[in-house]
Amino acid sequence: MVWLKLKGGALQLTLFIAVVIALLLAGFILLIHTHKRFNIQTDFIIQTAQNSSKGISQVLINRVPLNDTINVGLEDEDYQSLRVYREFWGVFEKVTSTASIKKNTLKRVALIGGVQSKNNRTALYVQDNNKPLVLVGNTKIEGVVYLPERGVKSGSISGQSYYGAQLIYGPIRKAVGLPSLGKEIISQLTSVEAQVNKTEVEDFITLENEKTLSNSFLNKKQIIFSNSEIRLNNINIAGNIVIQSKIKIIVEASASLNDVILIAPEIEIGDSVKGVFQAIASKNIFVGKQVTMEYPSALVFSAEQTEQSNNDLDTLNKNSIFIDDYSVIKGVVIYISTPKAQINNYNPQIEIKENATVIGEIYCSENLELKGRVYGSVFTNNFIAKQSGSVYQNHIYNGGIMVNNLPQEYIGLSFNDSKKGILKWLY
Repeated sequence: MVWLKLKGGALQLTLFIAVVIALLLAGFILLIHTHKRFNIQTDFIIQTAQNSSKGISQVLINRVPLNDTINVGLEDEDYQSLRVYREFWGVFEKVTSTASIKKNTLKRVALIGGVQSKNNRTALYVQDNNKPLVLVGNTKIEGVVYLPERGVKSGSISGQSYYGAQLIYGPIRKAVGLPSLGKEIISQLTSVEAQVNKTEVEDFITLENEKTLSNSFLNKKQIIFSNSEIRLNNINIAGNIVIQSKIKIIVEASASLNDVILIAPEIEIGDSVKGVFQAIASKNIFVGKQVTMEYPSALVFSAEQTEQSNNDLDTLNKNSIFIDDYSVIKGVVIYISTPKAQINNYNPQIEIKENATVIGEIYCSENLELKGRVYGSVFTNNFIAKQSGSVYQNHIYNGGIMVNNLPQEYIGLSFNDSKKGILKWLY
């Protein structure tokens, strides 16, 4: 018998190799398990994102109650859920969709508005008040137009006649009453100033010594409120924030406002202001020169005039939206009121100066004086032109309305029969 004498180091080497192989096998098994878990988690995250988008889509096609959380039915509900909450952010709807799959939760917030038809978009709708529409100067209207039964004609102001090759560059249809905005929008606007009373104390914030304020739309709304005048300068405010004054808000060019809402009886937007915001007032809105309000912005006048009479004429004349030269408003301009009695009103409630531009929509339940350009749609009760001390009813003097210049992707005002679309994804 032959005995082989092995060195002790060989046994240690064998054990080391065995341990290394075992560790490699364990690492490989762990890697496969981790990869499978990662794939499952990735699928969950993708499915959660898809579900959150599905929640927004449900609101676009179905009627969902306002200010209420609704559960949306999904397959395999035992481990996944979808909830949607619809409310208003100014004149637009805001929808929050919350999707959950096990421990994965994702929220998406979208701003919702009305979708215009892609073809035959309305350029102008003038309510039938038994007066023809009169065009003067370099006025141009391009697109589908709804006119009073007495139609349209050319006119003359201060020696200037109508210079166009034709009166309307597009189809003409018969108008009756002014199309109605969505009932929920009207209700929202008439109660907007009182909504501060429903705000909890911890949601109020102050402007003292602040240079930057920001609040995600995934968080609760914050409010800056004052019984006095609020002047915004040298400050950057963005997100889910409402700024409200009982008297007046003044915005200076040094202020940067993004996606916020201003609420006050009077709002003054100074020269050269730039931003994206909504301004909602009950007395007047003044927009200075060279202001740029990016899409989707809004200028909104809303007041319930319960007992109008001739004695209230001075008050009505002061209630207005004024947009000065070289300013550009991308979004909507709305003047809405509900007088109980007819009074002689010979002043514009919306006045747009010669070189001002609105890219979007104008809705005016009273008189509109249009001397600038609208790349989009105009809905109005009546036009006013004031020249050389005279007032001309249902006249447009050197104004322009061209709906074909409005991007096809534009989404704006919601009327009673409007389809809905996404204006903007919020953050």
